[in-house]
Amino acid sequence: MYWLTKTVAILAGSILVAGGVNLFLVPHRLMDGGMIGLGLLATYYMKLPPGLVMIFVSIPVYIVVFFLDRRLFFHSFHGMLISSFFIDILSVLRGWNHWTIASSSITGGVLIGMGIGLMLAYETNTGGTDLLAQFLARRFRMRVAVLILFIDGLIVACSLQTIGVERTVFSLLTIIAVAATTHMFSGLGKRRPPYIILGRLGSFGASERVAISPIRASNRPITKSIFMGATRKGEGKGEFMEKINRKRMK
Repeated sequence: MYWLTKTVAILAGSILVAGGVNLFLVPHRLMDGGMIGLGLLATYYMKLPPGLVMIFVSIPVYIVVFFLDRRLFFHSFHGMLISSFFIDILSVLRGWNHWTIASSSITGGVLIGMGIGLMLAYETNTGGTDLLAQFLARRFRMRVAVLILFIDGLIVACSLQTIGVERTVFSLLTIIAVAATTHMFSGLGKRRPPYIILGRLGSFGASERVAISPIRASNRPITKSIFMGATRKGEGKGEFMEKINRKRMK
């Protein structure tokens, strides 16, 4: 069941990325970061298909990850191939853009971020710098979206002389939209930690406190709350709060 869900997520994410690139970025010659940005540069100035360029540029990164993290390599390689394929196949969308450069930069960034975040949620990506960001995030426990924003910003900044100031500014809006949406969608499907209630539940006087705390240590579901110092006077309220706490954990 997980692999079926992951396959659907990869296909949907790849279509979203391809739609954002071809329908909103390419018509205005806007940039994105990472391997998508390098593919766009190759399209603008050498008329090469961006998906094919993404595959070739991603190969060195995949070679390094293959020797350092085999699991990440095998989970990510097909995501890169499928997303690159759809970016080239959906190039027919480039003539359908009738929006301004401002709206296209933000809308395209949101679509790309949704696609990348959806794939990251199922441990795959579009390859290249996204793979590098995911690898570094796993090694150093950092936010994937923050790393992607940093790397993308560097690539867009380096293209300033190539695309001009105006397109660079709107391209920066694009990568901000990509990073924000990636951060939101990359958490899909991940269970939030349950909460337990700590403290006395008998009566809520000035000297008594109730603390709600997340528990992350155990993989097993917590079926009963922990009550510290509950008194007979507060058994009715304690049972009531225990029911609320159980609903919170479901």
